Amino acid sequence: MTTATALAPAPAHPLAEAARMFARNPTALAGLALLALILAVSLLGPLLLQADPFEIVTAPLSPPGSPDAWLGSDYLGRDVLTGLIYGGRATLLVGAVAAMLSVLIGITVGALAGFYGGTVENVLMRATEFFQVLPTLLFAMVITTLFSPTLLSITLAIGVVSWPNTARLTRGEFLKFREVEFVRAERSIGAGNARLIWRVILPNVLPPLIVSATLAVGSAILFEAGLSFLGLGDPNLMSWGLIIGSNRQYVLAAWWAVTFPGLAIFLTVLAVSLVGDGLNDALNPRLRER
Repeated sequence: MTTATALAPAPAHPLAEAARMFARNPTALAGLALLALILAVSLLGPLLLQADPFEIVTAPLSPPGSPDAWLGSDYLGRDVLTGLIYGGRATLLVGAVAAMLSVLIGITVGALAGFYGGTVENVLMRATEFFQVLPTLLFAMVITTLFSPTLLSITLAIGVVSWPNTARLTRGEFLKFREVEFVRAERSIGAGNARLIWRVILPNVLPPLIVSATLAVGSAILFEAGLSFLGLGDPNLMSWGLIIGSNRQYVLAAWWAVTFPGLAIFLTVLAVSLVGDGLNDALNPRLRER
């Protein structure tokens, strides 16, 4: 061993290199800071502000700056600020859980299709195409209506209709990796299909799937807002979409009742998108080499 070789620094771990790449991305850090602030307000705000978001506190459609409603009141006289703070929990919970469900279904379908190929792939991808051509909003409305609008039914509806893109992405990644050398080596020493799929190939295709999961959160939040705007939100649980939906008839007379929750949704989706773009740049080895 030469002196130069002995003194050469060890190659950085891919995750450490990805973390450094993410830390050098100012827009990603801004998105992460904004998302952390939104999470802090939504999770800790209700603990500090002991109030009922459905309580009528002042006259209906009071403008911002009112003594009992700093951001104004809605058509019933409920405080918009309290609704924003409490509604963030439900909106973010639906977005996160629905995205996790969507990604779980998509990864399972895509992994099985990409690994086994043949008849299994044909059946699973035809099912994927069937769900992909369905009008997702209409299908989600049907599911929500059949099981009544609750937080659970809305989350399941969004997750069930949102997985095809993840499935196609996962299938493509598995098709690339199923015949590489390290997979063949694992198969030659007796590794079963389950180990090859979940322990060997999946960890190597996670980077694009992590990015996809991040962006799916933003899509789920917008989806929930759309359902609530159409009157299919959970009426017993405050959410940003419910505030917009219940006040949509008064958008010209009371812009604040729709603008502030809409701005909260916009900033949350923007923050998630910035974090997703930062993860894409950090986890993509070809971009790290630039």
